[in-house]
Amino acid sequence: MATVEKTCSCFGHSNVDITDDLKARTNIEIDRAIEDGVRIFLFGGRSDFDDLCYDLVTQKRNDSPQLNIRRVFCFALDKQLRKPPRWFIKKEYEALECPAKGFDYWYTAIYYRNLAMIDQSDFILFWVEERENSGAYKTYLYAVKKHKRIVNLFV
Repeated sequence: MATVEKTCSCFGHSNVDITDDLKARTNIEIDRAIEDGVRIFLFGGRSDFDDLCYDLVTQKRNDSPQLNIRRVFCFALDKQLRKPPRWFIKKEYEALECPAKGFDYWYTAIYYRNLAMIDQSDFILFWVEERENSGAYKTYLYAVKKHKRIVNLFV
């Protein structure tokens, strides 16, 4: 019987103070996710926390290639698949996706992309504080509403 691969998304505020403690706690949660069957990690690539998670997942992938861990970059607008935006830093990903289409306004497209990532995920890692006008916090509230398995490393 084939094992079902699970998916994890990573979200955080744009600017995060990446401390040794945060690295260690995030590393533990990524290990737990992998032990629970997560093999696909989704990234939006717009925050310091995304970068931290990407680096830690890449290290796990390199250390244990037999796990077949895949990193997926999720664009907010499908036109970005043809020409990556200026802020996109070339990294290695196993796939590129545009999970939400039909929204041309940049901020709205990111929000709906985030919701689509949540819908695809079995587990979500957050670094988010309660900020009323924050896209990361709105994404967190959506994940709570969807009863997703969440770890918020901000608290």
